[in-house]
Amino acid sequence: MVKFLFIALLGLLGVSQPAVAKNISINVFAIPSQPIITLMAQTSDALKQAGMVSFYDKGMPVHATLYLTDFAPGTEEAIKLAVKNIVAQQQPFPITAEGFSVTQSNWAFINLQPSRQLQRLSDEVTLAIEPLRERNATVPTWVKNYPNKLTAFKRYGSPNVFQNFQPHLTLLANEKSPQLAVINKQMQANPPKAQGQIIGVGIGVSDQFGQQKQVIAEYFFNKGKS
Repeated sequence: MVKFLFIALLGLLGVSQPAVAKNISINVFAIPSQPIITLMAQTSDALKQAGMVSFYDKGMPVHATLYLTDFAPGTEEAIKLAVKNIVAQQQPFPITAEGFSVTQSNWAFINLQPSRQLQRLSDEVTLAIEPLRERNATVPTWVKNYPNKLTAFKRYGSPNVFQNFQPHLTLLANEKSPQLAVINKQMQANPPKAQGQIIGVGIGVSDQFGQQKQVIAEYFFNKGKS
């Protein structure tokens, strides 16, 4: 009660309370070449015809998350510098998008085939910027059911790094439409597939689904966007 009266008094006097800076969710992601983006567009069209709107159709950039966790405001420039230094040592490398997956909570993905080069890129990004992360991030409830992912989260701030890295392209999250099961069956019979490249690394402020609300930097490998 005393705290409430004090806050009210501050308001009457025109005195603002000190602002508490909120942590921001930063997604460092691999940028795929046009054939992969085209596959996302085609798969999104199939979902749209069944009444579902993918992240691609909402205008979100196509990406494969390398490292996603919370950071304190003001760390963006240090993150940019670390990522820029990693990208300077890289060249475009091949990647295959193949297969369609739906989780128990109705997230839908296009799978990326395991790649030594993509794994190494994720590892390097994680090691470079993990020291900058917020140490008091809340453990997602679902992570508590997977001991190996819980261990990774406690150490690195993400459950999906190193041995838990499973690259993918996210189409939907927590989809409610029963048509997703129908589309899934069709996709298993005729899986989406495309050959492309990883051509750079981006940095974005992400929403609760790991999608980029704002892309704050993009760095392309030595051979550019070819």
